[in-house]
Amino acid sequence: MSLQQTSLSFVTIRRQFDFRGIEMGRWVTPEERDRAAVNFNQALHDLMDALQGPEQLISLRGTLGLQFGKGGQRGVAAHYMPATRQLALAKNAGAGSLAHEWFHAFDHYLGDKMFHFASSSSFASSNWLQEPDSSNIKSHPLNTLLGDCFKSVLLSPDGSDTSELFQASKRADEKYNVFYYAKPEEMCARAFEAFIEDAKPVSRFLVKGSKYSEEAKVGLYPKGRQRELINKAFRDYFGLLGGALSRENS
Repeated sequence: MSLQQTSLSFVTIRRQFDFRGIEMGRWVTPEERDRAAVNFNQALHDLMDALQGPEQLISLRGTLGLQFGKGGQRGVAAHYMPATRQLALAKNAGAGSLAHEWFHAFDHYLGDKMFHFASSSSFASSNWLQEPDSSNIKSHPLNTLLGDCFKSVLLSPDGSDTSELFQASKRADEKYNVFYYAKPEEMCARAFEAFIEDAKPVSRFLVKGSKYSEEAKVGLYPKGRQRELINKAFRDYFGLLGGALSRENS
């Protein structure tokens, strides 16, 4: 189903934020579509407020596409597709996942922009972990601040060891015999969730679970001093980025 066949609310959302496209699944009813539009609208405005930036930040300069109730994967509430640069939320289980998946899209968008030599399919967080002090990182104040964000998530405060979040994530991977929780892009997305939830957004469609969920209880979200350092790093980075983009639009 094309955007033109959906409600005016989704047309308005697409135009305001300049998303590349918004697609509805075949089995999304008009009532579900309209309810989703209200939820998306509140969540996206909350995200914009938390990041102190304009609409073009949210749509990644018009490169990001959204899907609702389409292209889902069994047992997955939401996912980001790097190949098509689309963020997809499941119809009945996607609520609370938007912030996490948006950061995947943002991380991917910067994968080949933060570094001199990087694949367009890569994630900035993963590239940084491989070469945190490399001359491969393009010299720019924003890249320095984003590197500080990654450091606060992935490394100990003095940079000499892995972070508490990494250690908890590694234990979870060992317990379930997977390599998922300790991926740098996954740790950074969960840390971003915590940052957004601590900004106290109105929408629970945007984020939930970084404080009291089962994952939070076993340390899969940052806590204590590390959470404070992560939040400060993200505030510093997005404050500078949002201000620069807002001035660009003025």
